[in-house]
Amino acid sequence: MKKIIPVLIITFFLSGCSLNLVTGRKQLSLVNEKELQQMAFTQYNSFLSENKVLSTSNPDAGMVDRVGMRIANAISKYYSDQGKQSVLEGYAWEFKTVESKEVNAWCMPGGKVVVYTGLLPVTQNETALAIVMGHEIAHSIAKHGSERMSQAMLQQMGGMALEVALSKKPEETKNLFLMSYGIGSQVGAMLPWSRQQETEADQYGLIFAAIAGYNPQEAIPFWQRMSAAGSSGTPEFLSTHPSDATRMRKLKQFMPEALKHYRP
Repeated sequence: MKKIIPVLIITFFLSGCSLNLVTGRKQLSLVNEKELQQMAFTQYNSFLSENKVLSTSNPDAGMVDRVGMRIANAISKYYSDQGKQSVLEGYAWEFKTVESKEVNAWCMPGGKVVVYTGLLPVTQNETALAIVMGHEIAHSIAKHGSERMSQAMLQQMGGMALEVALSKKPEETKNLFLMSYGIGSQVGAMLPWSRQQETEADQYGLIFAAIAGYNPQEAIPFWQRMSAAGSSGTPEFLSTHPSDATRMRKLKQFMPEALKHYRP
């Protein structure tokens, strides 16, 4: 019996893998994207109701909205030109700025993006903000959160379908979702991005920012500032987004490709 269980898990894992159109690699996918987006919209609205959201008449919030729309339009054209419109199926973009000292930002499935005001003193300029937002949006459309949630559901709920998990274990499922997307410190320890996911978000985030007309080279000084900001106490953002020599080296490797898309 002990030998059969690992075999069943491996079989289940392989049958639950699907090809990602953004990255070109196979990912574990146990959650339906439409169901995940519906859950995201519910949690997003709940989050906004519990936090202070700045009006776009505020200069910082206006900047977040402007940067977000430029990146969203750039991504839409980029994948439309490739005949991969399905990458953004169900996306209804929104960009909100929340007043908080946390150095953080995230993007839920379906294009719901939140930037915390605590991040802005580190980004310092619009281009660096575009680097962060491109990175977070890349995590979302590459379905990294879905991949993390699928892995957690396989480990903690035996691969239970999302709809079933929500009906049988609503609170645990909600917490898994929030941890998977790095939302809310009250949930506890967030699920860490894998090195592969983080590298993919850096790579495609640079491209998205560049297509939107932002100089991708700003990524180097930005991540250096993030690293320095973490020297006296790790910001929430860095708890799942490691900043190290490896990241800098890879960013420099990705830069030539990103610069091909950059038109000032």
